[in-house]
Amino acid sequence: MSDSHDTASAQESHEGPIKTPRQLIWTVILAFVVPVIIIIMLANFVVMGDKPAAGTAALNEEAVARRIAPLARVVLKDASSPGALKSGEEVFKAQCSACHATGAAGAPKVGDAAAWGPRVGAGYDALLNSALKGKNAMSPQGGGDFSDFEIGRAVVYMANQGGAKFAEPKAPAAAASAASAAN
Repeated sequence: MSDSHDTASAQESHEGPIKTPRQLIWTVILAFVVPVIIIIMLANFVVMGDKPAAGTAALNEEAVARRIAPLARVVLKDASSPGALKSGEEVFKAQCSACHATGAAGAPKVGDAAAWGPRVGAGYDALLNSALKGKNAMSPQGGGDFSDFEIGRAVVYMANQGGAKFAEPKAPAAAASAASAAN
């Protein structure tokens, strides 16, 4: 009898905490799921870092300046200094040649007297007004960032290439000094 008792107690001492197949399945699942969840939580903790709350840095001066920079860029030009103003040919090459050299979008080609004839007949002021305000497919100033005086020089250059005999417009500083000398 003591043999049977020793065998029963030996079997009991070798049994683990898992007694049923259902417990075994739950143990296996939790053995994989719990470490994965812990690893994900640790990774999020490390990656999170120091992030400000929503809206706290949105109104500081640097953030506002970055957001409006493409729309609110101011460039000051000194029109009175010599060499700062571009000639008509320089403005034409930099801005106008994209369309007027090839005739793109119905633009009159430079040197084409037949295309420029009716425009030249309308006069310099009409041509300058069209160049400054835009006409048909051409945006104001042809999309450039030149002064009105420089655009006027380019208009004279293109019109004269097409047969006009327009005089070069007077520089703004020269016009102002001539007006003050007359008084």
